[in-house]
Amino acid sequence: MTIDGLDWFSAREEGLGNLYEGLLEKNANEKKSGAGQYFTPRVLIDVMTRLVKPQAGERCNDPACGTFGFMIAAHRCVADQTDDFYDLDADVAEFERKEAFTGVELVHDTHRLALMNAMLHDIDGTITLGDTLSNIGKGMKGYDVVLTNPPFGTKKGGERATRDDFTFQTGNKQLNFLQHIYRSLKADGKARAAVVLPDNVLFADGEGEKIRVDLMDKCNLHTVLRLPTGIFYAQGVKTNVLFFTREKADKGSTREVWFYDLRTNMPSFGKTNPLKAEHFTGFEAAYEAADRHGVQDGRWGVFTRKQIADKGNSLDLGLIRDGFVMDYEDLPDPIESGEEAVAQLEEAVNLLKSVVEELKALDGLEV
Repeated sequence: MTIDGLDWFSAREEGLGNLYEGLLEKNANEKKSGAGQYFTPRVLIDVMTRLVKPQAGERCNDPACGTFGFMIAAHRCVADQTDDFYDLDADVAEFERKEAFTGVELVHDTHRLALMNAMLHDIDGTITLGDTLSNIGKGMKGYDVVLTNPPFGTKKGGERATRDDFTFQTGNKQLNFLQHIYRSLKADGKARAAVVLPDNVLFADGEGEKIRVDLMDKCNLHTVLRLPTGIFYAQGVKTNVLFFTREKADKGSTREVWFYDLRTNMPSFGKTNPLKAEHFTGFEAAYEAADRHGVQDGRWGVFTRKQIADKGNSLDLGLIRDGFVMDYEDLPDPIESGEEAVAQLEEAVNLLKSVVEELKALDGLEV
């Protein structure tokens, strides 16, 4: 059958969109480099979306949308609540199809995959080809929900973002995405985000600390999920999910931050032992508990805003201290340990390159 002869309505009804998503994930998992390196596991996308709870009539966005997986999950979440949008009046249903779910993607090939993925799920929202960290991103604001996993690493050459509206200038790509995200949310006390970020965002000093303080002033950063290693292709990458709500005030919005340690004493995840929904059961129960202080789970803990300030505004907190002797089977996989060491060294080299490039620029040398 040729593409021109395909009945797209029937294709959607028969689940071609789900098949397409599955092929994208399989392709990403088999890639040895490139975009597949940090493909977000479907189970993690689903958990983040389920806890953020997108609602009909809300504007949802992913500023680094890849193949549009987060927005597909958000669309599915709203569809499940509304009998596939049949419970909505015609105007709201049209809004869901054309305006509710949007994104930005920098890479041409990935952008094309995102467009196809959206079409197969009957989503006609805008997917912009461009860089959110350029001035394109200035117009991206007023969102109710942001779900995203920004790309890791520094900008090419270590240069700073070209946005001219960032208060804090840094060459750290994830810190720039973080400032964009919390500023892109409506300041109404209800707009919310869940964002995957590497560990360095939690403890980076200088502009990093200023951005975290600004985040905690403008938003209620209520939860940090410390993710296990090995869930992305690059085994050594350590990541977290930050959950926060944009408040109406610009100061003092965060009173306390809850941490869930899904990293310490966890099994080794990878292609042969993938992350599954049941691994998040304890976290979801703690996250949604009416009384978080009453949750009896050793992985769950809280730090007050003052305690965080006393620690230099670092959010590299909440990991369990090993208080036991490990069995041989509990020891880390030597291959993964080696890959983790390589990843850390590569990150250090990239940071040094970034410093050198900026020093050259300050000296007026040709870069």
